[in-house]
Amino acid sequence: MELGTGSHAQVVVLVPAHNEEAALPAALDSLWQQTRRPDRVVVVADNCTDGTVDVARAAGAEVFETVGNVDKKAGGLNQALSILLELLAPDDRVLVMDADGVLAPQFVETALRELDDESVGAVGGVFWGESGHGLIGELQRNEYARYARDIDRKRGRAMVLTGTATLHRVDVLSGVAAARGSRLPGPAGLVYDTTALTEDNEITLAIKSLGYRCVSPADCWVVTEVMPTWRDLWRQRLRWQRGAIENLRAYGLNRVTLPYAVQQAGMGVGVIAMWCFVLLTILTAGNGLHVQPLWLAVGLVFVAERVVTVRRRGTRAMVLAAVMVVEWAYDLFLQIVLLRSVWDSIRQAEARWHHVVSPAS
Repeated sequence: MELGTGSHAQVVVLVPAHNEEAALPAALDSLWQQTRRPDRVVVVADNCTDGTVDVARAAGAEVFETVGNVDKKAGGLNQALSILLELLAPDDRVLVMDADGVLAPQFVETALRELDDESVGAVGGVFWGESGHGLIGELQRNEYARYARDIDRKRGRAMVLTGTATLHRVDVLSGVAAARGSRLPGPAGLVYDTTALTEDNEITLAIKSLGYRCVSPADCWVVTEVMPTWRDLWRQRLRWQRGAIENLRAYGLNRVTLPYAVQQAGMGVGVIAMWCFVLLTILTAGNGLHVQPLWLAVGLVFVAERVVTVRRRGTRAMVLAAVMVVEWAYDLFLQIVLLRSVWDSIRQAEARWHHVVSPAS
């Protein structure tokens, strides 16, 4: 398929997909069900060896097949955008959406309304985890619920434009491409920095560095995949953490990156505090269990916070949070991932992508 049509679309959707024949129908259906339907939907089929192309066309989408792409998602999007941005008007919009996501029916309509504010450069989704996958799925869904609550309490201010779904202004994407190699890191002329491990975090920093705000309204929710195994989760989070660290290194410390640097430092302090607690508990275990009223009260407040922050997910999620020891172990797992990502970054170990094949929706 050739992207040139001679006419300008108001909203064009790009769905990067690598072997996503199972998940793609649900994603495309959620686009057709939008209260403000997109004008065009283009599946960016990247090195697919399954039926992704046929499934996309059968569902009514256009297909753009990458040529010689070795740069994963960012490379595929760059190939499509290099053509598309030349054809769109500056006030048109481009929605980039993962093939394994499902959008809220009002996503596009709400995001377009947010972009009426010229200070907003892009509108990201608030992601919720798909159902299934037992305990590990429940733990990720609780984590995502807390993240969504945190964004809501910040009145939609987004730290990261999730790759799951983000609506972009064409003029801002063109501005990012023009600033690469000078004001922004990355190869000149490309929208996405193909050297970055986490393209969503990096594009957020790029847009903010150009002076725009990034928001994620509560009504722009999207259901995304959760990792089905601990091994998959390890690989996913290792890439996320490593990517965040290296994005900060590429941009340096400035007014845009300072909140992110503080966040990373806070996570480091949390790791130290948690492992000091574990060590202290082990060292004092032989002296018997002594209940201190002050620490008991602090503990109860902590448990209450964990329960309240997932109440939107219902009783099952609240019970899991109240048990504490399970989520505590999950937090330790994520902290080990953080430590490993720092170590890998220091020794400049090769980072690898990991693709999880989605089951049929």
